[in-house]
Amino acid sequence: MSEINATTFSSHAARAKGAMFFAVFGAAWLTLWNQRGMHSNWLVYLVIAVLALALAGLAVQRHQQYKAHAEEDSPAAQRAGRLFHFINAAQWIIILVVGNVLTNMGLADWVIPFAMLVVGLHFLPLAKLFNTPGHFWFGLVMSLFAITYPFVFSQGAADPYGCLGAGLMLWGYALLKLMGIPAMQNMSVV
Repeated sequence: MSEINATTFSSHAARAKGAMFFAVFGAAWLTLWNQRGMHSNWLVYLVIAVLALALAGLAVQRHQQYKAHAEEDSPAAQRAGRLFHFINAAQWIIILVVGNVLTNMGLADWVIPFAMLVVGLHFLPLAKLFNTPGHFWFGLVMSLFAITYPFVFSQGAADPYGCLGAGLMLWGYALLKLMGIPAMQNMSVV
């Protein structure tokens, strides 16, 4: 029997919670890719839905398994939660405001790469906030992708494969997070 402490349970629960969000937002980017690049192919929607449900379902299962044995939220964890919500709200406000400005300037094609850039950049402070170095590297890669794909892909900023890239990166990161969480079998709390 393997023994792990409540702090490890909390860490695993948090990783699984993050993977849930990455699965959902990855599916959203892939849906946007399907709409723009595959002309709303129903079979592609079905594949996205099945894979998203499988990935999110595994994340929910792991979260529930570990959350039951996790530590109560400390004042530091509560503060981190408030800062997370502030960073997340700022991200959405920036995307909405600048997205509207770009659209009104006749640069609507640039809304997607800009949103992708902001999503990537929002991971940078989260890396420090949650002491998760992977967030920094993921945010950096996503930001660099958002900056470069409009100049590399054939349709520029409007190229739907930018959305495909963002969705696959988010799903890949969700899988990476889940791979670090063992199934809870024969474990006891120390």
